[in-house]
Amino acid sequence: MDEILKVEHLKKHLTKKGLFGSKSNTVRATDDISFSLKKGEVFVLAGESGSGKSTIAKLILKSIQPDSGKIFFEGQEINNERENLAKIRMNCQMIHQDPYDSINPRMRIGGIVSEPLEIHNIGNKEDRKKRVIEVLHEVKLEPAEEIIKKYPHMLSGGQRQRVVLARALSLKPKIILADEPVSMLDVSIRAEMLELMHELQKKYTISFIYITHDLATARYFGQKIAILYMGKIVETGPINQVLLKPKHPYTQ
Repeated sequence: MDEILKVEHLKKHLTKKGLFGSKSNTVRATDDISFSLKKGEVFVLAGESGSGKSTIAKLILKSIQPDSGKIFFEGQEINNERENLAKIRMNCQMIHQDPYDSINPRMRIGGIVSEPLEIHNIGNKEDRKKRVIEVLHEVKLEPAEEIIKKYPHMLSGGQRQRVVLARALSLKPKIILADEPVSMLDVSIRAEMLELMHELQKKYTISFIYITHDLATARYFGQKIAILYMGKIVETGPINQVLLKPKHPYTQ
């Protein structure tokens, strides 16, 4: 199996300002993180909030810069050159925890889903519309022709999260970074959403980095897991092995 993404010794220290002008302290958001993601693999990053999970996602997408460390995509180091950045941003799409946060409430669904295609200048208007309809079918938002005309507030939470998934899929990415994608959904629709992601992941052999604090969903969806604790990976391995026979006291 080929490695699609490799993260080496990533470090990012964030400074938190103290209250009332007191001394600010440095928080090690990620401290010497290394892992690799194989093609078509679901890799779970698990940890409590504040353990550095979301920082890692931002570092991979280069929306924030690491203090040190390297990221390789398909064997090539990602630096800050434009083509290089465009490549990772096209091939690596993010799904956020809160669909409301990541979609513009004043845009229609059609516009939201075609936005990445427009940003990366893919196809003409017709092609884009065709692709939008296609991916709405993929995420089972029907009738797609009606859905594209709607606004986000007209949809349920579960449907909005499918819109976010559709948008992430529109560019046919090789990697999807899913940051707590079901934690804000009702328990009843969580399984549906996971099932859908699982189906699409298999169908298109998409590599997933699944970020969560919820080990039950992790175990359902993941193959390999890394446990994050205070910005460090304390344990990593095949998911059943780590969850059934944890070695590190924090995992236990």
